[in-house]
Amino acid sequence: MLQKPLTPFFKKSFYWLFFAISLSSWNVFAQTSYTTDAKILAKGQQLFQANCSTCHNFLQKGIGPSLERATTELPADWLKKVIHNAPEVLASGDARLTKLFEDYKQVMPPFTQLKGAEVEAILAFIHKNQKELARDKEAVGAVLDPLPEKIKKEGWQMQLRYLSTAPATGPKAPLARINKMLVLKGEKDRVFVSDLQGIIYELINNQWNIALDIRKERPQFISSPGLATGLGSYAFHPDFSQNGLLYTTHTEKAKSALADFRYADSIKVTLQWVVTEWKIANSGTIPFSVKGRELFRINMVSPIHGMQEITFNPLAKAGDKEYGLMYIGIGDGGASENGFPNICNSTNGAWSSVLRIDPLGKNSRNGRYGIPESNPYANATSPTTVKEVFCRGFRNPNRITWSPDGKMLITDIGQTNIEELNLGKAGADYGWPDREGTFVINPRGRMDKVFPLPANEPSQKYTYPIMQYDHDEGKAIGGGFVYQGKANPDLQGKYVFTDINNGRVFLGENAQFVQGKYAHIEEIELLIDNQPADFFQLLSPAKPDPHIGVGLDNEMYVFTKADGKLYQVVGFSRKAK
Repeated sequence: MLQKPLTPFFKKSFYWLFFAISLSSWNVFAQTSYTTDAKILAKGQQLFQANCSTCHNFLQKGIGPSLERATTELPADWLKKVIHNAPEVLASGDARLTKLFEDYKQVMPPFTQLKGAEVEAILAFIHKNQKELARDKEAVGAVLDPLPEKIKKEGWQMQLRYLSTAPATGPKAPLARINKMLVLKGEKDRVFVSDLQGIIYELINNQWNIALDIRKERPQFISSPGLATGLGSYAFHPDFSQNGLLYTTHTEKAKSALADFRYADSIKVTLQWVVTEWKIANSGTIPFSVKGRELFRINMVSPIHGMQEITFNPLAKAGDKEYGLMYIGIGDGGASENGFPNICNSTNGAWSSVLRIDPLGKNSRNGRYGIPESNPYANATSPTTVKEVFCRGFRNPNRITWSPDGKMLITDIGQTNIEELNLGKAGADYGWPDREGTFVINPRGRMDKVFPLPANEPSQKYTYPIMQYDHDEGKAIGGGFVYQGKANPDLQGKYVFTDINNGRVFLGENAQFVQGKYAHIEEIELLIDNQPADFFQLLSPAKPDPHIGVGLDNEMYVFTKADGKLYQVVGFSRKAK
């Protein structure tokens, strides 16, 4: 649903009514006795962290349902079948899984590699850790439908042309986790595309040529568990033609090295994100010959909401204060929904923030990079302040781009209600973990509920989105760009973006991106090679995971992680009436 914050609109939640009824109807058949053997539970924990923790936890509804009552109120045989091969159970017409699929718009991938004893161990671990949480009273006053107005198709059609498919790097969907497209400017512009599995390709005549394989350079590199674990992002230094410097973010196992940003030892570390500078000896050819230098690393509570974006302001010119400064988007690492909101609720930590650093400087605490004098907290006197913070208050700032008129645009993936587009502003606080969009959220209670803003809130306390939609319309904003090419004049000035979960493609007008106002959202009707298309239907039951890229001559591209396909936008116009 759409983008304007409205007064509370209460409606009966059919999904939760259905789920409550179906739970109670199954309860009489549920297996409630699971092993308490310590070795089996330890094995179950290991398997859960590797296969399940990205989408599920015991406290909150997230990408997948909360597990707080799963093993006490659902039959063990049904749970085993779903874990083993959920798509097969869905295809059989199973009513419970069908309803969950309708609500979440995705189905759990099959785990056919797990043996029966391993599935039993996972269920035993879940049973031991779930809690019977009597938290219904916390929902009093919640806004059950935050944004009732629907996002509509208003006549815009986008024509896509299939170009090529990235090499498969996984045995099942997502086959190629292509994640980010960049153009390296030079005497001859070059196009690069990254795969979360650890590869950066140069795209030449629609052929995928390996430029850098991080896996060969960093033995501790991991690309699981997690939907966004691996090679998160990359960026070429603005002076790449002179210095040959490339920057990446990637994940490594917990305790691979001492982290520069860490929290209390009593809280688990699931993995680490690392920022690396690569000196390329042969910048004009591929594969790159590289030597890496670590800038910093950060611990994460869970595998979600990591370091999905690093970028330089493409509008900055040599001599500008902004030139050569790198922005780094860091999520909360799942700290909030795992019960540790204190990790990500202030400038005393790097989590839930966009950092800004000078990768060529040396005045950071570890001496490996610089903190720009223009940073909003550069002169802070508190020893606990993270001076690298440019702005904060994000759950998962997964994409940062700039409009042609200089607006910094930051997309933030929400919890269970609101997806956001924000205007980046130095020193601003966007509210997480106490706000989700233009609503209050309680990080110490039920985070699947949001509440109206307080009437007496100070006007400058938080900076709110300039565009938002709720989870009736999609569940994870995928980021986008304001079109600046010439081939599609009707697309000029429009910000095109996607929803990762359901594959819809939307637009907003850059002219409407003004702080304090809310831009209108439209859905774009897609055609692929002149045929009507819908990514969700094309790729179901896999999550389509489409993303927008900008290639040569500022033309726009779309690529889908589920199947690794790359498309070019070759037409955009009003649908003939």
